[in-house]
Amino acid sequence: MKSLRSSSILHKTVETMATKNKELEIFTFDQIKDEFIGEIGTEKRIQYEQALQLEILGEMIRKVRLERNLTQEELGKLVGVQRAQISKLENSTTNVTMETVLKVFGAMKAKVNFNVELINNKIYIAK
Repeated sequence: MKSLRSSSILHKTVETMATKNKELEIFTFDQIKDEFIGEIGTEKRIQYEQALQLEILGEMIRKVRLERNLTQEELGKLVGVQRAQISKLENSTTNVTMETVLKVFGAMKAKVNFNVELINNKIYIAK
């Protein structure tokens, strides 16, 4: 979640910063990501976006677990995994399967919704 908050702060800071004699050029967070990470669709940008989504998923697991007043150990027992695995999920330090995500949220009696958004109508296959 730090990435989302810092992007908002960065955007506001860039908008309001000015020198005594001239305004600084304003960039959106998307423009900054395009420049420094890569444009949408590039391998580096895809990896960045996926890592960000996993970070958000980990934060959601932690948030729901805490709302349910469960320790990592207690949630692990409900799911059938060790506490360390729950920690890894919450900190986005492990690959996660859909089955694991559904088990974790199911154990916490939380409903899971997935949103699939088509970015464009073209799919490119590397040859």
